[in-house]
Amino acid sequence: MHTEPDPFGADDIDGIVEFFSANGYARIGGVYTEADLDDLQQEMERLQRELLAGRLPEKCGTVILDDPEAMVDGHPFAHYVCHATQVSESADRAAHAPVITETVSRLLGSEAWLLDHERFGVVYQDARPGRDSGYSRIGWHTDWQSGPHLGIWPSVAFTIHLDATSPANGFLRVLPGSHLGDTEGIPLGFEKVPGEIAVYCDRGDVLFHDAHLWHSAARATEDPPGGVRRHLRGSWHTGVRLAEGHGVEDFVKNAAR
Repeated sequence: MHTEPDPFGADDIDGIVEFFSANGYARIGGVYTEADLDDLQQEMERLQRELLAGRLPEKCGTVILDDPEAMVDGHPFAHYVCHATQVSESADRAAHAPVITETVSRLLGSEAWLLDHERFGVVYQDARPGRDSGYSRIGWHTDWQSGPHLGIWPSVAFTIHLDATSPANGFLRVLPGSHLGDTEGIPLGFEKVPGEIAVYCDRGDVLFHDAHLWHSAARATEDPPGGVRRHLRGSWHTGVRLAEGHGVEDFVKNAAR
């Protein structure tokens, strides 16, 4: 697979918007300091422990995205911490980094809102392989397919990478330009798609992608620790804001795992 160009700088909003509009995604580097990233990672690991200990709000866990029986090294493990920005100031600051809010404003308009209060909110994800792992890869999908009946679209997702990605720990596969079409012909699993590319990210990169972009995450080829892939992911929207208490009952789990 071909890979994408070098990341954009955080001060090149025009370049980010132009590339995103044509391709449906864009990668930005140099957004956070190493101290910021260390603080965020330590905070996310703390939230994982707090979730497993039952000391976080119930909505911070999920049996829809995660496997409640997941085990790592013989111990229960939480691959997802939902609504991270509502229980962590570090996560909230990271999600509102100026390059994120400025780019979103350019792409969606000044009325765009962060989906942090309903569905799964901004989610910390910890992907890793293993016999009893509950989350290691995800098949081809678009974010729009998770709720085509909702009025929250259009939307732009962001992913803050706490680990650099590679074949060792998995990476994002995307079909550039697919956000300009529909989902006809999108694979149901992990098949090769003509024209797809591998998007490798460095630690601290922010990756934007359109809600209609075809994308899939490859499984790691190494065992932990080299096979661990951690990130914080959320989405900004400009459609109808979900009401408090909407819940996740109507979430369409459309991607293979």
